[in-house]
Amino acid sequence: MNRLFAEQPVTIFEHVSGLAREHDAVNLGQGFPDFGWPEDVIARAADALISASNQYPSMRGLPELREAVCNHYRVHQGLELDVGQVTVTSGGTEALTAAIIGLIEPGDEVLLFEPLYDSYLPIVRQCGGIARIARLEPPGWRVTQALIDASFSDRTKLVIFNNPHNPTGRHFDEAELALLAAACVRHDVIALVDEVWEHLLFDGRRHRPLSSLPGMAERTVKVGSAGKIFSVTGWKVGWMVAPEPLSAAIARAHQFITFTTPPNLQSGVAYGLGKGQAYFDDMRTQFAAARERLAAGLNEAGFVTLPSEATYFLCVDLAASGIAADDLDFCERAVREAGVAAIPLSAFYDQEPVRHIIRLCFAKREETLAAGIERLRAARQLFAR
Repeated sequence: MNRLFAEQPVTIFEHVSGLAREHDAVNLGQGFPDFGWPEDVIARAADALISASNQYPSMRGLPELREAVCNHYRVHQGLELDVGQVTVTSGGTEALTAAIIGLIEPGDEVLLFEPLYDSYLPIVRQCGGIARIARLEPPGWRVTQALIDASFSDRTKLVIFNNPHNPTGRHFDEAELALLAAACVRHDVIALVDEVWEHLLFDGRRHRPLSSLPGMAERTVKVGSAGKIFSVTGWKVGWMVAPEPLSAAIARAHQFITFTTPPNLQSGVAYGLGKGQAYFDDMRTQFAAARERLAAGLNEAGFVTLPSEATYFLCVDLAASGIAADDLDFCERAVREAGVAAIPLSAFYDQEPVRHIIRLCFAKREETLAAGIERLRAARQLFAR
């Protein structure tokens, strides 16, 4: 057995969702929506399943989707891309995996920012990478000059950066991005940027891709996800965009992981990426309303919430809420005894985790959120002092 993976626990998302099913709990844990998908995008994929080819598409993706990715980023982010820079993958996680495998060799130093999405670290270590962890501190979770100076070195080859950020809900601002970009240029570092939440921004924010900053276009691998843009997380259609020769190296890794992605789903996504601005504005409005609904209900129930600038996620500070329990204990008892599932933030750390914050998913219908709030109110009483 490969000890690295054999000794890995089941992901916290699978564990919590399994408990939610077992206890018939309201699942505010795993980040999937129960509303919001555009019916016309689904219809286009369904039609392609019947009317188009169901055989292997091109390893790097259907030409129509690769062109749609280029056009989409030109319209929404001002990026000028060529289809040769785009590889379609089976979800954002596969794009990240292929990029890590394709770009690092044993002994290469990789900088990661913690709390971090759980797939990054085991893949880096499986490839023989030496992980260097930079900690973002609550409640602001900010990238600072001091953090950058302490984290980068002349040995750093790759930095993995997630913006907007799961699990904290941060959308890093231009000043923070400028610090990161300057360090990448100064140390000649490749940036692997997980930008799957790029359309899930609130309060008038607009996404600035890291690749658009000075000196970054030639050293950035950008990862996107249709699952997040169209609320179809089960489709697992993603992509990576990178300059040559980075793009070619990652595609060579991709061909030995999933090789390709269902062509009918690629057709649906290609159609969806061409939707007008109104779709994206309305999508953000719906999720922002859900965020406000959950935050207001939790605050009324006595919970202290942290700001959520982006993503599907809202964090609760248990200690500030008067709950003297660590996050894992709270989440285990909440799902088993109060019937509501949440994610402990400590699951997003490698060592010495923050243990007083939980993550909730607000991408739910009004009735789902209402039930979740009432059950969280009951969970709070389990820890009353």
